[in-house]
Parts: sequence; structure tokens; C-alpha cells
Amino acid sequence: MSVAVLVVIVGLRLVARQIPGALIAVVGSIIASYVFDLQAHGVALLGPVPGGLPQISLPSAGLATDPAVVEPLLASTFAMFVVILAQSAATSRAYAARYEERHDENTDLLGLSLANVAAGLSGTFVVNGSPTKTQMVDSAGGRSQLSNLACAAVVLIVLLFLTGPLAFMPNAVLATIVFLIGVELVDMPGMRLVLFARPREFWVAAFTAAVVVLVGVEQAIIVAMALSLISHTRRGYDPHNSVVVRTEQGYWRPVPVAQGGFAAPGLIVYRFTHSLYYANTQRFQDEALELTRPDGVQTRWFCVDGAAIDDVDFTAGAMLGSVARTLRQQNIRMVFVEVNDHVRRQLDRSGVTEVVGSDAYFETLEQAGEESQRVTA
Repeated sequence: MSVAVLVVIVGLRLVARQIPGALIAVVGSIIASYVFDLQAHGVALLGPVPGGLPQISLPSAGLATDPAVVEPLLASTFAMFVVILAQSAATSRAYAARYEERHDENTDLLGLSLANVAAGLSGTFVVNGSPTKTQMVDSAGGRSQLSNLACAAVVLIVLLFLTGPLAFMPNAVLATIVFLIGVELVDMPGMRLVLFARPREFWVAAFTAAVVVLVGVEQAIIVAMALSLISHTRRGYDPHNSVVVRTEQGYWRPVPVAQGGFAAPGLIVYRFTHSLYYANTQRFQDEALELTRPDGVQTRWFCVDGAAIDDVDFTAGAMLGSVARTLRQQNIRMVFVEVNDHVRRQLDRSGVTEVVGSDAYFETLEQAGEESQRVTA
């Protein structure tokens, strides 16, 4: 039965993609199942399908508060929440990018939430931005809400008049259609592009795909979230910082920290390229103290370029205060440039401003450079 469905769908698709091969396969399999009594030959069928419109109602108060009923549902509810959140967001992003359309995850999640409230009140299946169903609509040429309205109309007709014939549909037909949709969702050119551009993200994607196949979707989503967080933390732990120097033409230019250099006589501009938090505070401290280590030209000002810093946690604030005090003992003043208002408030609250002084903040590198030369002249 599966081979027959594959032949029908793939064969008709080779003839013309506009031909609804999946629909023809479903109708043909139902007719074949009824005429030849396939169930008697060991073919598993879908079985009776409830007909009619769903009834809107609330669960009884006792049932909704019974721990014996609610507690076993919590794990399944959380799994469904994770799957709906991750699959819907990923599906929306993927198809919006494919057709260069605007995508708003908040709007999508609001719609999903309202739809699931309705599903809960009507006792129907949970609502999800399913990649397989989206691919079915996309492959059929659906590009607007009209396809959803047409689908809703067809479902209504089936529920009212056609649930009887659905009972004769073989399970293998559904499985084969979903399998073909899943195959279409595997984007090998996209994976090769990820491998070339971001190998680390490729291995996260590949491992997640393996978990989907070998274990399950829910577990794969949790694994993907954990691996993504680990990858993000690793990038924050090891940021690509630099030292800003002036070129012979008078332009500012970042160079590697290991190379070092002065933006002006006695002035080091250290550009930190990530938020400051507990994982990378040691990196900041080590590089700052290494750059200002007494060796040849005396450093007078150590300027932190905070343009890329958008957050400073408690540990990082304490570290900045400690570094500022250590540098002060070497007659080196620590200042900041291009710090946004949010980070400035964090530095004020963490006591860094009290150590470096309220006049240690500059809007531009030019301003910091001019002031450093005026003070040290």
C-alpha cells in the first residue's frame, strides 16, 4: 500500500505538480480498501472517525482541580508547549524567509494561543504551526489565508458528511504522505550552506536531526535549545576583542589584542565585543591587565570602548571596579566611551562609577583622545 501511494504521488508530480497526487492517493486507497476488504488481509485502517461539529463546554470543576487528573497531564502539557513554541516559530521563520515576507513571532504566538484556547473549550486537537501541514499547503500552491479558509471549509464538509468513508483509509497511506512531506522538508543545500558558513551551528543542527530520528521531536527540541545555549555561552566566553589604534591616515582601526597598540600617546582603547557577564569577566581582566603591563611606553589612560556592551551583570560590575582600582595603583585611569544609558545605570548601581568618577564617560573616541592628551600634557 505504501509503495502504491509513493508511485501515485511521485509519478503524478513528475507529470505536473498541479495534479493533487496525495488527494488522488487518499481517495483511491479508500475505494480500494472498501472494495477489496483490505482489513481482512491484514491492512490496518484508520477506523471510525467522530463526525459532527465539536461541542463547546468547560470541564467540570471537580475534574479540573483533581490532582489525579491534572498531575499526569503536566508533563504532556509542557512537552506540547515546547513543541508548539519551537516548531511554530521555526516554521514561520523558514517560510517567511523562503518568500521574503515579514514575520512577527509575537503575532503568531498570540494567534496560536487563542486557537488553543478554542481547541481546549471544544475538546479538539492542539493547534500548532506544523511544518508538515505547512509544506502540504505550500506544495499545493497556497500563499494566502484563502488556503486556510478553503481547508476549514473542506474539514467542515468532511466532519458533517464524509467521516464514514474515512474509516476505510489505511494507516499506511497517512504514514506515506507524512514521510514524503518530511523528505521535502530536508534542506540539504541549506545544510551545506550552514556547514560552510557556520560549522558549529551545522553540528548542532545535525545532532538535533539525529535525535529527532532516533528518539523523538520533544527530546530533540530540548537538546537543540540546550546546545544553542551552550554555543551562545561559549561565544560570550571567548569574544573577539580588539584594541583600537589610529592609522597613518588618521582613521580609527581595530587590531588584535595580542598585537596591542596606542590610540594616542599613553592612551589604550580596549574594545570589548560582548555583554559582560560572569563567563567572560576573567577574559576582560586578563586582557586589560596584560595590555597595561609596564613594558616600554607608560600607559596613562585605559579606555574601554563599550559600544558593543549592552549588559553588565553583578560579577562583571565587581570585576570592573577591581580592575579600575588595580590600574589606579599603577597611575592609570580607567575610562569608558560610547556606553549606552542602560549600561551606564548598571555601572552606577554596581559602584564602578564611584571608583572611576562620573567624569570618566565620553561620547566618542575623539573626545576621549583629546581629553587624555590634555590631561597628560
